[in-house]
Amino acid sequence: MDEMTDEPACPLPSDLPAPPPARRVERVQLRDGQVSSGTRAVPEEVPVALTFNGTTHAVMMASPTDIAAFALGFALTEGIVAAKEEILSRDVIVVDEGIEARMWIAEEKMKHLSARRRALAGPTGCGLCGVESLAEAVKPAAHVTATSVFAPDVVLDAMATLGPLQALNRETRAVHAAAYFEPGRGILALAEDVGRHNALDKLVGMAADAGFDTARGLLLLTSRVSIEMVQKAAVLGVGVIAAVSAPTSLAIRTAEAAGITLAAIVRDDGFEIFTHPGRIAPASSERDHVA
Repeated sequence: MDEMTDEPACPLPSDLPAPPPARRVERVQLRDGQVSSGTRAVPEEVPVALTFNGTTHAVMMASPTDIAAFALGFALTEGIVAAKEEILSRDVIVVDEGIEARMWIAEEKMKHLSARRRALAGPTGCGLCGVESLAEAVKPAAHVTATSVFAPDVVLDAMATLGPLQALNRETRAVHAAAYFEPGRGILALAEDVGRHNALDKLVGMAADAGFDTARGLLLLTSRVSIEMVQKAAVLGVGVIAAVSAPTSLAIRTAEAAGITLAAIVRDDGFEIFTHPGRIAPASSERDHVA
């Protein structure tokens, strides 16, 4: 970007290879009273430093995949930028200690970020580490205005297609997934990570890079739904979250206020809707039984 005269010269990318998403490790197995030795595939977990204008804002423990998308999604869901175009450059560098996702934003954006900067070292499964105030932790999600309506079978079919596409989870049985689905088009983007919030950030970045009109589709989650997952889904812009696990009560209240339809505990035989059921239209034979 020749016009960016105020950006310091970036070092050349490292020649270090990116860590593999999974590794095979030795283990001893005890099953039914029998002992055997062998190996098992386990997911890799590395520190990922997210830097803006040369300053580290967050270090997250994550799977070493789709890091460019992760960086963009994190910047969007954290409110550091409002659109992909506000990130002037984005580079992923493998270093001895892990991975750096280096982003450059306009100076006025950086001044605002510095004013609210916080330490955000996040262990696996933690999406709100380092938040300095209670108000910041439970801030309202953006209001979603998507109007697409889906038949229950569409939700079930969408979730059924997710499992076979989770390559890393098939190998390790130890990672979460977030996916974006549109009727008639299927799953258009899928992200996996040892952290459920990381997987969703990656998906947000993928959708922004691809320019999807996310109001048309569904967000699929393989994890429980807590408040930060709803907050991130609101940035994604989907009207419906469908998850295999249950939501927390705060997630339900947040989804209600944000105008998001929250469907959870999705199984082969159905699911439960906790907020804004109007986006999931029951079959005519079922309507009389809906309270």
